[in-house]
Amino acid sequence: MLDLTNERRHGFDNGKIICGVDEVGRGPLAGPVVAAAVILPRDLPSAILEQIQDSKKLTAEKRDGLFPPIIQLCRTSIAEASVEEIDTINILQASLLAMRRAVEGLNANIDMALIDGNRCPKLACPAEAIVKGDSKSPSIAAASIIAKVTRDRLMTELAAQHAGYGWERNAGYGTPEHLRAIETFGVTVWHRRSFAPVRERLAAVA
Repeated sequence: MLDLTNERRHGFDNGKIICGVDEVGRGPLAGPVVAAAVILPRDLPSAILEQIQDSKKLTAEKRDGLFPPIIQLCRTSIAEASVEEIDTINILQASLLAMRRAVEGLNANIDMALIDGNRCPKLACPAEAIVKGDSKSPSIAAASIIAKVTRDRLMTELAAQHAGYGWERNAGYGTPEHLRAIETFGVTVWHRRSFAPVRERLAAVA
């Protein structure tokens, strides 16, 4: 179980507003990067808090089960950076942009934003980067769950429009199935043209 040590360092127990921020989708060859920001209430039921973990450590079923109570009981915001933005400003900057949009979407006077990773986006509030924060802070872990479930659902929807790439299974990552599909069916509007396998495919058919 994750404890609230990082949140409490910044005054969580004294009424300070702390949000956790995480993003999902840096590595895929297709689809946007999705970020979420979450403010945990001080009266969040322990039965929910005890289940919140880094999304990567949870099964898809467990993540889906936690999504509704986090949305209902916490203050949340979800944001994206598009494929076009990823190709224009690079994936790191697009990830930071999505995180900034997520924090801004909370429309709250944040006292501290806890950011997963080693870089903080430019925010109007104080921020602290925590390496592997999704395994150290329940606020960040909750954000990782919201972002992961949201992006996986989006990629499943896109898979229905672009059959053959297996996005409902691989979420746009460069699996053998996905790479074969790029060779067979070509590049879609959802592919990141700045990523090597996509860029090379486009060059080969140019």
